Amino acid sequence: MFKRAAVLAVSCGAFLAGCGTDPQLENEEIVSNLVEAGFRAEDIRVVEEAVYVGNDAHVSLTASREMLQSGEGSQEQYRTTNLVSTSVVTKICINPTATFNSYSVLSQGLNLAIANYNALGLCFTMARGPTTGCSANITAATIPGISGSSGFPSGGRPYGTINIGTGLQASGVDMAEYVITHELGHALGLRHSDFYSHISCASAGNEGTAGIGAILIPGTPSTATVGGSIMNSCPRATETGEFTSTDIIALNALYKC
Repeated sequence: MFKRAAVLAVSCGAFLAGCGTDPQLENEEIVSNLVEAGFRAEDIRVVEEAVYVGNDAHVSLTASREMLQSGEGSQEQYRTTNLVSTSVVTKICINPTATFNSYSVLSQGLNLAIANYNALGLCFTMARGPTTGCSANITAATIPGISGSSGFPSGGRPYGTINIGTGLQASGVDMAEYVITHELGHALGLRHSDFYSHISCASAGNEGTAGIGAILIPGTPSTATVGGSIMNSCPRATETGEFTSTDIIALNALYKC
């Protein structure tokens, strides 16, 4: 979140359909595909026979073709291939570190983020630890700055750590709630809703499928918009920290009993 992520650069031997062809011709096709997918020409550049968007997001020939084939530029809510198994996980405990607890705004934001998920009546509940009866645990830790980081589910369980920037102490409870809710979303298997364009950020970018999948969640809208999802790559200054209607549709589709 907040940072542009590089598109998956697949290896020649495994996936790249254009291997062995003229690099200049490949790059011309990549640029053409990007423009057709909606990227601005001025945001695309070629450096050392590689094509980039948004300065640091490398785009392979395969990734550029996938953008056109799957219509990724017109869909919003996505999940990873791996999800949390609701037959195994019924109570997810969020355990803040002592350092995390020392930041009052982060602590309040965590309580509000947990409440966001519990209000949906999903197949699992969330609880602030330490507590008992946990079938999965997530550690809430701190990092410098105002961003956050997390990971994606594995083995049917949520990712085990969310890292929240201590600089959010000065950003207000709503922003802390937003970032924590966002990172918990990743731990449950949600991708950035604008992963293919970073429309919510100052600069364009494309994360690609990144080897973890970018599967459209049924029932979600056909257009990614700024402020349209708590899972957008970058927040606005006016965020409330609450789910949008499309976030609720997505979570209900994945985890409603």
